[in-house]
Amino acid sequence: MAWWLWLVTGLVLLAGEILTPGGFYLIFFGAGALLVGLVKMLGYDFGLAAEGLLFVAASVAGLLFFRKPLLARFRKLTPVSDVDNLTTEIASAMEEIPVHGMGKVELRGTSWNARNVSDAPIPKSTRCRVERVDGLTLEVRSL
Repeated sequence: MAWWLWLVTGLVLLAGEILTPGGFYLIFFGAGALLVGLVKMLGYDFGLAAEGLLFVAASVAGLLFFRKPLLARFRKLTPVSDVDNLTTEIASAMEEIPVHGMGKVELRGTSWNARNVSDAPIPKSTRCRVERVDGLTLEVRSL
């Protein structure tokens, strides 16, 4: 394969890493392709099998040795916030929710599926507190 094809492949893989919310995988394969392209551009000519072997070896080595430290470094830079924590929020019942039954509540302007975990039914338009979030279902208790 021509040296410039390896460079283009490497750049496409690096762009793919930037455009996708991956976990730092494509960046190492892009770097491996760039390495093979640069080696070929310097005049070292070897067969396609050796090029492929160099590409795979460089990519996997980078993945094994540099991915974990890179992830740790970026996780340190990511601020930890509790913005999406819905527990203890106050919701409004959009319909009557029977004891231990399912219904709909409104929270932050959005309709949610809700499970009543209290010992009394929650009447329509009554405020209730979110006790727990189970996937996309809120477990609520009457106030």
